[in-house]
Amino acid sequence: MPWQGEGTGNHWGHMIREYRDDDLDAVLEVFQSAVRQVAARDYIPEQVEAWAPDPPDREQWRRRLARCAVFVCEVAGRVVGFIALDATRHVDLLFVHPSHLRRGIATALMSHAKAWALERGVRRLTADASITARPFFEQAGFRVMERRIVPLRGMMFRNFHMALDCQGES
Repeated sequence: MPWQGEGTGNHWGHMIREYRDDDLDAVLEVFQSAVRQVAARDYIPEQVEAWAPDPPDREQWRRRLARCAVFVCEVAGRVVGFIALDATRHVDLLFVHPSHLRRGIATALMSHAKAWALERGVRRLTADASITARPFFEQAGFRVMERRIVPLRGMMFRNFHMALDCQGES
């Protein structure tokens, strides 16, 4: 389910546009770096390895992204962040490269996703936020609905099932 419309930019010099198949390597680099350098502060090394195996399974990623509506954020022509919403309007993925943290990238991606959802009549977004991501999602207006422990590749992870009523958001 591709995103429709042209890319949008802002005064911070980043542009959000629809994901293309040739973005896969850049998206994988953002994901691997974010998990291994940022989320690693909240998880043990075995969890990090389970979450972001090296090398990543490119075909699994290609299939996963093909099932989602995906936007990437570029700075100077380089992908530095991405967001993916699945068919249920669940924020499946939202990651920013560690070199671009605290520059409004995740906020811009989330705002774009909310606007896209509203245009399609979506009233609620959900996410399963990691320990690392929970504060960002709370700042974006999501609230914790349930605390969970979930398995992934033989490891157990704490995450937070969160929801956002995006009716009336812009």
